[in-house]
Amino acid sequence: MTRIDKEFSGQTVICTFDVSPGTAHDVLEALSQAYDQVISRQPGYVSGAIHLNDAQTRICTYSQWQDRRDYQAMLRTPEMRERNRTIHAMCRHFEPVMYEVVETWAS
Repeated sequence: MTRIDKEFSGQTVICTFDVSPGTAHDVLEALSQAYDQVISRQPGYVSGAIHLNDAQTRICTYSQWQDRRDYQAMLRTPEMRERNRTIHAMCRHFEPVMYEVVETWAS
């Protein structure tokens, strides 16, 4: 389970995808398969989640890795290079960004 905590010392990656309502579910399916079959099985993977906005025009993925090099190594695998080309072709734009969790609040 994904746990957002400022004490997390690994790498957090948030990737946003600009899609159309007509392609949103195709991209979701491709992302779900990528997480299930490849990403979640990579060394250093901690957790991940996929989000879809109400208008079905934006998808966001959130993943945690033990180290940024683990995430970068996953991106360089032939399997993910091919999957990312396919996913990119279905999107207007997508952007992965590495973040550090600075603060969290809970009730």
